[in-house]
Amino acid sequence: MELNSLRYVSEKREREFNKLNIYTAEDLCRHFPRDYLDMTEISPLAGAYHHDIILTACEVLSVEYNRYSRRPYVKALCQQGGYVFNAIWFNQPYVASKLTRGMYLFYGRVQNKYGTGCSMINPSFERADDNRRLKGLIPVYPLSGGLTQGVVRSTVKNALEKVKIESLIPSFLRNKYALIPLAEAYKKVHCPQSREDIKLGSERIALEEYFLLISAFKVVKGGRDDARLKSYSVTRGGLEEFISRFPFAFTDGQKTAVEEIFSDIKSPRTMNRLLQGDVGSGKTAVALAGIYMAVSSGYQAAMIAPTEVLALQNAQLIKKYFPEYRVASLTGSTSASDKKAIKKALASGEADIVCGTHAVIQGDVVFKNLSFVVCDEQHRFGVAQRASLSEKGEGCDVLVMSATPIPRTLSLIFYGDLDISVIKDKPSNRLEITTAVIPERKYSDMYRYVEEQAKLGNRTYFVCPKIEGDEEGTVMSVTELFEELKVKMPSVRVALLHGKMKDAEKTAVVSAFKSGEYDCLVSTTVIEVGVDVPEATTMIIYNAERFGLAQLHQLRGRVGRGDRKSYCFLLCGVDTDEARARLSVIVNNSDGFKIADEDLKLRGGGDFMGTRQSGKMLNDIKNLKYPVEAVFTAKAISDEAFSGRFDVKLLTRIAAEKYESLKDITLN
Repeated sequence: MELNSLRYVSEKREREFNKLNIYTAEDLCRHFPRDYLDMTEISPLAGAYHHDIILTACEVLSVEYNRYSRRPYVKALCQQGGYVFNAIWFNQPYVASKLTRGMYLFYGRVQNKYGTGCSMINPSFERADDNRRLKGLIPVYPLSGGLTQGVVRSTVKNALEKVKIESLIPSFLRNKYALIPLAEAYKKVHCPQSREDIKLGSERIALEEYFLLISAFKVVKGGRDDARLKSYSVTRGGLEEFISRFPFAFTDGQKTAVEEIFSDIKSPRTMNRLLQGDVGSGKTAVALAGIYMAVSSGYQAAMIAPTEVLALQNAQLIKKYFPEYRVASLTGSTSASDKKAIKKALASGEADIVCGTHAVIQGDVVFKNLSFVVCDEQHRFGVAQRASLSEKGEGCDVLVMSATPIPRTLSLIFYGDLDISVIKDKPSNRLEITTAVIPERKYSDMYRYVEEQAKLGNRTYFVCPKIEGDEEGTVMSVTELFEELKVKMPSVRVALLHGKMKDAEKTAVVSAFKSGEYDCLVSTTVIEVGVDVPEATTMIIYNAERFGLAQLHQLRGRVGRGDRKSYCFLLCGVDTDEARARLSVIVNNSDGFKIADEDLKLRGGGDFMGTRQSGKMLNDIKNLKYPVEAVFTAKAISDEAFSGRFDVKLLTRIAAEKYESLKDITLN
């Protein structure tokens, strides 16, 4: 249904909705609230704590717009029972035309740093005289431009009246699992009568979405179970001889994983295996053992990684352990002449092993006899990408690896066509990384520590969540920090790394850091995977509360990779109970699998699946709060729906349409 067929939607408002990726009435129904106002809980501002989020009533006395500031802002002078404060909106000039003198309701984050008085930053607002119709729990929606909460609420209600919302879950299964009608769930979320309504509605909508997603996985995977076409000649003796090349003894977990791969390649079916292991567990060594099984049997092998830095690092490692074999590197920045020569060598069989990025997946890359495929850091690749590489060889064995500690149950859901090997132990010589939350008053001590470490030849990572800061100025940007550190630590050599740099630039910076040309690397999360610098002993993460726990654990794993004592310092931008609880999990745990389980308990099931690369997958329900059990129920219902008892033609078509870009689906 067209958006402009709804009441209150003019051409101008339609353009404003489009900025929120809302183009139809159906899209508007799926524009879920980011929060709710409890109109029974209006709080006084005086005495509120720093970073509290409150609903408060106040009188606006005056409004001014400063367009000449580095970050233009609107400032309102307000008072509440004699308590005077400022409300400030950055980069939102339209606010000046929306606010006039009078009584308002403000909802947002309080700033009360150092006890110098309260202010509110970018609060949402509406006139208090509208409060006559604002009762109970009121939805608060993400906005853009000239849209107001009142307009969005009215328009959403109109859309709910006109749009027919139906479930794709067969009616028998809806009854079996006692699911409320999907249309009712939408009304509970948008127009709740109680907190229980929000909970029930959110869980039901999330269940429907995961049902559709998991069903789409079934459609794409197609239940493949291919018969083995290639026979491997490798012997246990030859495999043991290869493993003896490593300067360390394999752990029990590594030995078990190698044995499982060996059994797979000797079985009558092709291998499809997920190798899961915590940071530093030795997955790469296991993968090299698998590659050896293939190339020693006369076949070709390929190993792909999500970044050029990691791909080149893998190539160097393989050349070290496979001196008798021909190893090629193929990435986006490989010169045209080298690409031509490498492609020719792969097609003729002259090259035995190729390490690369997505460049290896391109259609014009042909192998003579590809048999073994390794996808490193699988959580950064999609389903279709993995499939497209394995299809370059007839009956390829596939090993995908991930350091992201996803609980086994979730792995089984999203990797239903894969067997799973888990490496739980770590090399005995690996030192524990000490992790601590550093308060702002200790920052100067931390900088002095970094300077001392640089003199000893030890290196430090500084990680920021964004290339540029946020409007409120509460998020440290990587570029700002880079300039700041050069001033604060003039004796330390500092390099900058972020995702907007070209691949060749990133590779050059990382190589220089590894070789010791720099003491510190200021970076975004591009260093999350693959950067292996034994001399790096300190990891400092700004705005740590903005990262997922699995991501923090992954970043922490960039240090402690040598024989030197290492530290991870977490710098928190907010001081809330939630932030403290989450960061305490990292401080008190080094087991990635345990961290993942704790993360699920703290945040529910709303974010196992990453949308960084897909941009769309599960993005609609990101504001909903629901338990992880909803995912498991969705899996059970999908399994039953595809068991042969139901006609799933419509479901198959809609699932394929909604998730047509399954190649972009990734796991966090």
